[in-house]
Amino acid sequence: MTRISGALATLALTAALGAGVPAEACTRAVYLGPEGNIITARSMDWKSDIVSNLWILPRGIARSGEAGPNSIKWTSKYGSVIVSGYDVSSTDGVNERGLNANMLWLVESEYPHFDGKGKPGLTIAAWAQYALDNFATVAEAVAALEKEPFIVVTDNVPGENRLTAVHLSLSDAGGDSAIFEYIGGKLVIHHGREYQVMTNSPTFDEQLALNSYWKGIGGTTMLPGTNRAADRFARASFYINAIPKEPDPNKALAAVFSVIRNASVPYGINTPDQPNISSTRWRTVFDHKRGLYFFESALTPNTFWIDVRKIDFSRETGKVKMLDLGPNQDHTFSGEANGQFVDHAPFRFLGLDG
Repeated sequence: MTRISGALATLALTAALGAGVPAEACTRAVYLGPEGNIITARSMDWKSDIVSNLWILPRGIARSGEAGPNSIKWTSKYGSVIVSGYDVSSTDGVNERGLNANMLWLVESEYPHFDGKGKPGLTIAAWAQYALDNFATVAEAVAALEKEPFIVVTDNVPGENRLTAVHLSLSDAGGDSAIFEYIGGKLVIHHGREYQVMTNSPTFDEQLALNSYWKGIGGTTMLPGTNRAADRFARASFYINAIPKEPDPNKALAAVFSVIRNASVPYGINTPDQPNISSTRWRTVFDHKRGLYFFESALTPNTFWIDVRKIDFSRETGKVKMLDLGPNQDHTFSGEANGQFVDHAPFRFLGLDG
């Protein structure tokens, strides 16, 4: 396991510029405002409907790593609200203590070999959920995960003949951040408040090297404008720190929404030399201070939110609930949507067990 805190990697700019562009793309950015106004935003870019719904998951759920007989076992310590992928994985979410988890595509990912012996396995579909279930802060998560208590086990994207390849970002109510990547089968952790932005290829250390180039030019002079991950990284990095540090939470929220929309990919875009380029399907924005989790679909006119602090997450009376977002997340909701959730059987994380 490699842990990186603070220093920029000194990799060549040409290597970063030459990195390939994956079909799937996303952007994540953390706003560090005054008076505890911490806000995390992400876009989900995918080439087809990723079958996303919103779920409320209470405390006390017994889980398996879904990696066969030698799977890690745990019981959820914290309740969470998540956005599913294909209703077999947690792709994005927040827990009741203000921890936010985001999974983004990283084609360079290479996970350790899992032979079913020794260290237990954890399906990649539950990687983000494991963090939300078990940790209240980023520092707590890093301290536990750097010991590598499990092996992340990947599997094919549902309905496709290719392996899931993602990296994980965490942010908390104090503004701390961490990025977790598996490169060459080794876990790499970037931990610190300065790691506010994550996109996709190239690997995170190369993104940092490339971003240092754009910092030298200055965002008010010129910023890269394409949909490439490296360009979205540069734009989000500049804008998330250029917007005013607002004590007013609503103005801060509006500013962060404008940043993540700026880093989004127009819906239905068709580029001849990149036929599989992904459109932004939906966006989430989490106000850590107020516990408000916002959802915005590319196909609906309204933004709505869940007030996490009003949810009954208790193991005694809390229930698994689902908000059906519809095909391509085209169902329209507005305002606070807590009351729109309905009781639902929990989904099962996709893994080697089925």
